[in-house]
Amino acid sequence: MADASLPGAGGGAAGAAPLAPGPAQGPGARPRRSIVGTRPWVAAVFLLPALVLLGALVAYPIGYTVWRSLYDADGSGFVGLGNFHTVFSDHDILIAVRNNAIWVLVAPTVATALGLVFAVLTERVSWGTAFKLVVFMPMAISMLAAGIIFRLVYDQDPKEGVANAVVVAVHDTFTGGSAYPGARPRPNGDLKPTAGGSYTSASTARVGTPDDLPLIGIPQNKLPAGARQAKPAATAPDAVTGTVWLDFKPGGGGRVGAIDSGEKALSGVKVQAVRDGTVIASATSGKDGTYKLPAKAAGAQLRLPSSNFSGKYNGINWLGPDLVTPAIIASYVWMWAGFAMVLIAAGLAGVPRELLEQARVDGAGEWQVFRRITVPLLAPVLVVVMVTLMINVLKIFDLVYIIAPSATQQNANVLALQLYLSSFGGGNDEGVGSAIGVILLLLVLPVMIFNIRRLRREGRR
Repeated sequence: MADASLPGAGGGAAGAAPLAPGPAQGPGARPRRSIVGTRPWVAAVFLLPALVLLGALVAYPIGYTVWRSLYDADGSGFVGLGNFHTVFSDHDILIAVRNNAIWVLVAPTVATALGLVFAVLTERVSWGTAFKLVVFMPMAISMLAAGIIFRLVYDQDPKEGVANAVVVAVHDTFTGGSAYPGARPRPNGDLKPTAGGSYTSASTARVGTPDDLPLIGIPQNKLPAGARQAKPAATAPDAVTGTVWLDFKPGGGGRVGAIDSGEKALSGVKVQAVRDGTVIASATSGKDGTYKLPAKAAGAQLRLPSSNFSGKYNGINWLGPDLVTPAIIASYVWMWAGFAMVLIAAGLAGVPRELLEQARVDGAGEWQVFRRITVPLLAPVLVVVMVTLMINVLKIFDLVYIIAPSATQQNANVLALQLYLSSFGGGNDEGVGSAIGVILLLLVLPVMIFNIRRLRREGRR
């Protein structure tokens, strides 16, 4: 009986053709397949639409911007690096460069620090999830909407702006406002203007003779409700007395420097006795306008401090030249601190708890555990957050354009906004605008390269 295992033998294997030999492969050789396990041309077919879109939306605009930056405003004349010289010599553009540096240094650092604090603190409270939801919620708002919100928040009028409403409420709690803004003495009177908006008498105070302090400049309808008739002060042998009143009689006919019928008392006015620049005594006028100082005030000059006449406190000019950039950065942090918190919280969930507990058992305090264990272990996540936010702030545009008023927009200017202004916002110089775009690309490239190398190192671990 023939062996079925031999070639040409009968049975199921009878007549079966031998297998064709495969291509010769050396030891350790692998089939030519891509990393996704398919042939390269198949992968190229699937990648082609994405590559076409990438070329049309990224590669071509970058190339055209670089080419356009070498030509003049209308693109008809080649100027080489002249547009870049304009960028680094124009005062307004240099302000934008300075502000961009402030943004890159401050905004990512503050947002990351707040995100780290929020992530660590909310890990131990029962309502941590709800807090994270509230902090992350601004990420659902567009930059346009956030800009409009904070433009209202920073409004100068305390009745409109939330920030100034809070500031004015706190200020008025500890510092009373003046009831007589704009009040002043008569031009030829005994009271003379002095430093800081105060008024000081040229003569010195005397005991036994009233030292009256008449004022003008207050409309009758601006007087406090219930203002009383002014009364002459009673003389006292051991005190300096006088009256503070509005030296104006409704309808006219009053005497200058004398208390006439119908002239109103100014209550609550602070009167100081000053000798050699030092306040030795002070008093406040009563409801009838009279005041009383001790006898030691005799021989001193009488001063009405500026606090009696200062206007109503209206808060802080958040969008003024000095604070507009910090104010806009604060609005950015409000939006992106939640983003940082969520990423850091995800990294914190992967920190081995046994390391933290072992450190506490060894006697480390919470601050030492945070600084020497938690933060070093979270370093890769913190770097990701910082790099992401740095790239984001380099192209910040919306918040600055919407929040900053036209009067202080130049003080808050950044490169992305200057690119728009130079090209389309009235500058009509697409050459300079393209040069700014190239500079922004060059600023972002080192950060992107650093991030790519870091991701590759992470992938090899």
